[in-house]
Amino acid sequence: MPKGQPSVVPDDGLTTRQRRNRPLVVVHTGIGKGKSTAAFGLALRAWNQGWPIGVFQFVKSAKWKVGEENALRVLGASGQGGTVAWHKMGEGWSWVQRDAQMDNEGKAREGWEQVKRDLAAQTYKLYVLDEFAYPMHWGWVDTDEVISVLRERPGTQHVVITGRNAPEKLVDFADLVTDMSKVKHPMDVGQKGQRGIEW
Repeated sequence: MPKGQPSVVPDDGLTTRQRRNRPLVVVHTGIGKGKSTAAFGLALRAWNQGWPIGVFQFVKSAKWKVGEENALRVLGASGQGGTVAWHKMGEGWSWVQRDAQMDNEGKAREGWEQVKRDLAAQTYKLYVLDEFAYPMHWGWVDTDEVISVLRERPGTQHVVITGRNAPEKLVDFADLVTDMSKVKHPMDVGQKGQRGIEW
């Protein structure tokens, strides 16, 4: 297994161990499929390390039966790894802002307030803020405030934010950013999403 070797060692006064263990802000953005999937893959690694995990789903419907939710809840309750808490804040699909999403703005703000409380209390070691790029992109949640809160968060809490159109300021601030680009997708030839692939 490759051991990640940095190409540059900054003169920041930190030891190798301190630098290795510093908390990260991770952003998965872009128009390609796999942003949330990658975040939940990180959650599996965190679970294996025994970390408490908080998943906050923004904008996606609270009624959806998301496969990752069931799997992570079972793992979290197994007593073999970390705990998992799952919070849903949305009532509608996230790519397109619709009139039917009127209440989502308030739910997104409430969700962000809960994340802030949990960060201050150091409730989790890993936070998955799924589709959280949308509330910032749409102006529902202030990007500058998000960056300020994340910059000042105590302890060693890692935060993963997913969603298309991540604000440029957030991308500049984050430690790790992946832009998922689409080369091709079955939807391009008229195929709808399917079980086990999209959910």
